[in-house]
Order: sequence, then structure tokens, then C-alpha cells
Amino acid sequence: MESTHEERKTRFDALPEHTNYADNGCDLYPSCLRCPLARCRYEDPGGARAMLRPSRDASIRRLSYQQGMSVPQVAAALGVSRRTVFRVLSAAARTRKED
Repeated sequence: MESTHEERKTRFDALPEHTNYADNGCDLYPSCLRCPLARCRYEDPGGARAMLRPSRDASIRRLSYQQGMSVPQVAAALGVSRRTVFRVLSAAARTRKED
């Protein structure tokens, strides 16, 4: 019995061989392979803003509650609008009332 060699079809989504893929990173980090984020900013809905928001909100609460800074001072220190500071502090107050 003769063995026949069938050619395999190339997958339509297969990566080309011998291609140099540049690791150019993004505007947050210069290299994807050395990025400290748990997930890529492009994988999460809302992107980088959504990923950085919890840290920013915690800073707003800390500066306001623990350091006693006013809303305009917090906004200037973090480079956000006064409205953003009010929104974060209002949400924190609602959460504390629910607990």
C-alpha cells in the first residue's frame, strides 16, 4: 500500500513565518512584553482610562478625606476637573451610606 501525502491547507489566520514582530508597546508603556498591567489596555472596555480609574479615585478620596484638601486643590493636584472630584466623592459617600 502506497502512502499518500496530502498537503495541508494553510490556515487563513496563520502568522507568516520569519516575520519580525516589533514590540512597540503603547502610549502607557514602551514594551508589551515588559508591561506591568495584568491585561492589555486594548483588551478592556474603556481602555486605559478604565484601568487607571480605581487608582485615581482612591487618590481623590485619600487627598480629600485624609489630607483635608479642598475640591479645587484635589483637582489641581491630580489634573482632573472639579466635576470629577465631586463625582468620585459623591459615589464614595453613597457607598458609605449603603454599608
